[in-house]
Amino acid sequence: MLSKNQLFEILLDWNYWNREFPPTTKRKLYEIQISKLSQNDEVVVIKGVRRCGKSTLLINEMKRLVESGVAKEELLFINFEDVRLIGHLGVELLGLIKDTYMEFVAPQGKPYIFLDEVQNIEHWEKWVNTEYELKRSYLYAAGSNSSMLSSEIGTALSGRYVSVEVYPLSFREFLLFEDIEINNKMEFISQKHLINREFRAFIDEGGFPKSVEYRQNHVMQKELIEGYFNSILLKDIIARFKLKNFNILRDLSAFLLSNSATYHTINRLKNSFGISYDMARDYMEYLEKAYMIISINKFDYSLKKQHANAKKYYSIDLGLSNLLRVPNLKTKGHDLESVVLLELLRRDYKPYYYKTKGDLECDFIVERDREIVSLIQVTLSLNDAKTRKRELAPFAKVIDELNLKDVELMVLCEDSSEAVEYNGLDIKVVNILEWLVEA
Repeated sequence: MLSKNQLFEILLDWNYWNREFPPTTKRKLYEIQISKLSQNDEVVVIKGVRRCGKSTLLINEMKRLVESGVAKEELLFINFEDVRLIGHLGVELLGLIKDTYMEFVAPQGKPYIFLDEVQNIEHWEKWVNTEYELKRSYLYAAGSNSSMLSSEIGTALSGRYVSVEVYPLSFREFLLFEDIEINNKMEFISQKHLINREFRAFIDEGGFPKSVEYRQNHVMQKELIEGYFNSILLKDIIARFKLKNFNILRDLSAFLLSNSATYHTINRLKNSFGISYDMARDYMEYLEKAYMIISINKFDYSLKKQHANAKKYYSIDLGLSNLLRVPNLKTKGHDLESVVLLELLRRDYKPYYYKTKGDLECDFIVERDREIVSLIQVTLSLNDAKTRKRELAPFAKVIDELNLKDVELMVLCEDSSEAVEYNGLDIKVVNILEWLVEA
């Protein structure tokens, strides 16, 4: 085990007791959410795909606390991916870190402890629960594995934590990272050409925050995203679940990322990759737990039927998708749909897909607070008559089959925004960029 002196040297590298905080970009949506949740004195859990900005959010919360009057000495931050901690990653390390901090820094008030990539510590949640129950510390935990932050803490921390789901940058955040802020319709119209150009870049490059910094060097940007891809597979899946067949996992993940917004069943994937049903099921589960892919169910009032149908899978980030394929016009519609799916999740909606009895497809049935609030179609354009019919016709059928009332009907596309009537229904056609940048 590390000595206290060795450990304190590591802590000095990660903390800001005697130096300024690094410059960071704000992500207001998450920061407001974290600030509000922290007022309850419960454990704040921040989860999301590797490199989506969780560590920065922890630092920004530390900055907020200092601005509110908390002394820097009352903040303790530790990243459990520090290579110097390898070989010492047991739950006893948490106690030693706390003891070292209390002895060397001697904070005057109740400390705020920030645990980054905490899934690397087995049984971390039990230590956190003890700290919480004894009211010794204010606690924040961040990690990049949904299993670690759901089933494992569901028992030890049940009712004692609040969670924030973090995604790669939204398009609005992507613009802010480039110092482009759109506050009203006039600003949107006046900068429309710039916004269109930035959206093409967003679709191509994705929304990992660090990737934005490398926009002028596409070779470095590609290497960065490729590093993310490999790190997720190796650290969050292979190492965590002790898998041996890296090649199949890599090929399966590449296939799913390359074909975002596509239906898949375990049986189909089993046959395509020549693997067992159990392996296909488990590997898909691991990819979802690592946040590399996201799945949605076909809507049904019966939960049993929801799980019996094929799921629709989406890439967590189009930068990852484009690393593994050549983007073209055929993928663009699916890419727009992937962007919309992630935005719905950021806005705290629960999306499903739906297919009618006549096999008409509705891209998203959108639920909030257990109530269906809107039906959404996503397409490039409604200018073609055949496309217009394909996208608008499902609305009436879905409403009839699901017996819906007072739901918003919307088509998100690259056309100008307008209201249209089809089969006696009032439908909003909304420019997708306007929808994405709205406050």
